[in-house]
Amino acid sequence: MSSARQVLPEPLRSALEAALGAEPVAARPLSGGDISRAFHVSLRGGGEAFVKTHPKPPRGMYQAEARGLAWLAEAGALPLPEVLAVSAPEAEVQLIALSYLAPGRPAPDFDVRLGEGLAALHRSLPADARPGLDHDNHIGSLPQGNASVPGGWAAFYAERRLLPQLERAARHLSRATRAAFERLIGELPSRVGEVEPMARLHGDLWSGNLHVTSEGAPALIDPAAYVGHREVDLAMMALFGGFSPRVLESYQAAYPLSPGYEARVPLYQLYPLLVHVNLFGGSYVASLERTLRAALEA
Repeated sequence: MSSARQVLPEPLRSALEAALGAEPVAARPLSGGDISRAFHVSLRGGGEAFVKTHPKPPRGMYQAEARGLAWLAEAGALPLPEVLAVSAPEAEVQLIALSYLAPGRPAPDFDVRLGEGLAALHRSLPADARPGLDHDNHIGSLPQGNASVPGGWAAFYAERRLLPQLERAARHLSRATRAAFERLIGELPSRVGEVEPMARLHGDLWSGNLHVTSEGAPALIDPAAYVGHREVDLAMMALFGGFSPRVLESYQAAYPLSPGYEARVPLYQLYPLLVHVNLFGGSYVASLERTLRAALEA
């Protein structure tokens, strides 16, 4: 690491010291984030922090991330970084400081622990939990609304997930694709399968948001958390790969999936693919259209 005064912009260094009550003495930039600048910071007295900052993030982004991490941690299912500090929404310097989870190599039982931990996370809510969350948040840099809607999970998935992203993506989509989405959304009540208890979801569970701790354990980072159908997290895991089949096997052993799960995977991959179209442009349209056809044919 280098001196914090050399690495951290002075406004960030000062804001971080005020937020944590300890002087940053050393820091190094970290790569891998698409939105924020990230730093590993050492503090006077021996503490460490993982710090994210952005000059003009979407309003409330870091505050919602902090709430989401705390909400997921309530389950006690998998390790997550602890929130050390988060700036106020109106603060000039926007930041979130988290406990630093030193990276490591997966332990031999890593996949089993991940599958069992996800199962525990997903079944950690009361049976009468409703889709949504008590605050909105973000997926990537895009807003993600979580207010409850009448009509249960199918209505929530349509109104809070597919429709807002479809509206944003309209300029990238053909008339035929938009019509196919309209058909699918109209059929959602019969396509979502057996109604089962809602789950505590990570919400953006691709391999880049899975961390290996120094002890070789799986930890979750960067959530887009909400209450929803557990198959959403599993479909996201399958979309971009990077997870061993043993993860799903251990998940199934702990919390068996409902009949027809495989046929619903494309249905729940449509939301993250729409998000990718809106974040990264038309290069994802072909994947979206293939997945839409698979969802309609299932």
